[in-house]
Amino acid sequence: MAKMAHGPTVPRRVGSEPTEWVVHDEPSTCVYLPGHVARLPLRLPARPLRRDELAKRLREGDRRQGLLLYRPACPGCDACEAIRLDTTSFRPSRSQRRAYRRGERLLTTSIGAPVATREKVDLYNRHKLERDLAVGDDLLDFGSYREFLVESCVDTIEIEYRLDGRLVAIALTDRATDGLSAVYAYFDPSYAALSLGTYSIMKQLELCQEWGLRYLYLGLYVAGSAPMEYKVRYRPHERRIDGRWTVFA
Repeated sequence: MAKMAHGPTVPRRVGSEPTEWVVHDEPSTCVYLPGHVARLPLRLPARPLRRDELAKRLREGDRRQGLLLYRPACPGCDACEAIRLDTTSFRPSRSQRRAYRRGERLLTTSIGAPVATREKVDLYNRHKLERDLAVGDDLLDFGSYREFLVESCVDTIEIEYRLDGRLVAIALTDRATDGLSAVYAYFDPSYAALSLGTYSIMKQLELCQEWGLRYLYLGLYVAGSAPMEYKVRYRPHERRIDGRWTVFA
């Protein structure tokens, strides 16, 4: 998401259940579209959300970062579109099927609650640096890693991927009553040939099917932003445009 400028926002209450407080609402520079201004009001729920409450917010286009929820409200721009896969209609491509089979053959997967470790912090920072994704103060120390990827206001799980005992990827995903919401994933750039990002999405789709969940939310899609292009390769998918979910086959 876009970097936040530190402004003097006074928390204000917004109508919702549970109560939410807007704790930041200042314009910032958009990291996806150069020259654009971003506005992502950050909302803090008064208590952790139940799975049904999260499902409602995901349907309305919300995303989560740490303890906070947000939804783009950028001036003069509506390029950000929430995107999701319907497990009842999604059909993987040949390359996506290959990545899944390769991952199943080579990788060991474990699922648990998010936990910060030095191994994970180091892998996160390597992912940022070696893939030229680091912007400003994107690199994390132990405390900021916990704040960004461990603390949550919803039911969050961590999926750990290992190759011969070596940690090669981590995915964080939130669980709602009708779906999973992929929050963040990072991987060891040395193993790019394994298509770890693709495998992780396929694995989360598999979990949705095993747990009887219809949707896998993939966050926001921004047309014209190269880092976001991979999301539209999963078809059919749905994108939220003008308040409605539209199918793209």
